[in-house]
Amino acid sequence: MVIEWIKFEVCSSYHGFFLAQDQLIWTNALQRYEGFMDKQVWLNPNHKDEIIFVISWASRELWKGIPPEDLALIDQEFQRAMGDISFRMVESREFNLHQFP
Repeated sequence: MVIEWIKFEVCSSYHGFFLAQDQLIWTNALQRYEGFMDKQVWLNPNHKDEIIFVISWASRELWKGIPPEDLALIDQEFQRAMGDISFRMVESREFNLHQFP
């Protein structure tokens, strides 16, 4: 299993709209791909404008096997839905699950 970890900066007054559009567009799209397991949303109580997504994938190969043109189309749809609302991806990371013998 691999974790895709993404941090966004979104004005807290737009969190509801951002998360609704993310669910409608990104999460619904990603769920259709083999390997998608789960997506969690984490809100930082000490940084109100921060949203973190933790996405679990069955393998790195399945995650990275999503065609880039598909991801570009999904992103375009999300950008259109967000309109003039400002947000930005601050950081993204990848983590591998360590399994003890």
